[in-house]
Amino acid sequence: MLLLTLRVALVAVSLALDVFAVSVGVGIRGVTRPAMARIGAAFATAEVSMNLIGAGLGALLGHAIGAVAAYIGFAALVGVGAYMIVETVRQEEERGFDLSQGWGLLAASLSISLDSLGIGFSIVYIGVPLPITLAAIAAAAIASTLLGLAFGKRLGAAVGERAALVAGIVLIATGAAFALLKYFRVG
Repeated sequence: MLLLTLRVALVAVSLALDVFAVSVGVGIRGVTRPAMARIGAAFATAEVSMNLIGAGLGALLGHAIGAVAAYIGFAALVGVGAYMIVETVRQEEERGFDLSQGWGLLAASLSISLDSLGIGFSIVYIGVPLPITLAAIAAAAIASTLLGLAFGKRLGAAVGERAALVAGIVLIATGAAFALLKYFRVG
């Protein structure tokens, strides 16, 4: 039970760090309470939806290519984490693009949920109940969005960049850890 809880927490927290990073950036400009609710709902919906899409793709591919699919999913986590790190290092903050509504919010939601696709792909192989994991991901996304927005002004852009970097590192570590656990048949 403890290992199951740890797995769910690792997935939810790794995704929440990315959401937090984007929320800090959005929060720097300040947002209203209705905007906070809209952003939290959009980010949580994107995270859960991409996990479901990834889980469906993972299950389909799992039947097609067998046990190798799990390792492909774990490699996807590592790849997404590496991509996040590279993008964090290269990224410059875009001015004038409102991430709290409309197309900006859609773009932000999709960008933070791409890592969820990789996690969703591998989630069928890490031995966690999907409904519990999705609920934890949604709760973590909402909480990290609200925290990021609330503290955005105080934390500044530098922390947002570091949080995204940490999220990438956590995804790489999560993918590697799950691959090792599967390889050594732990859990």
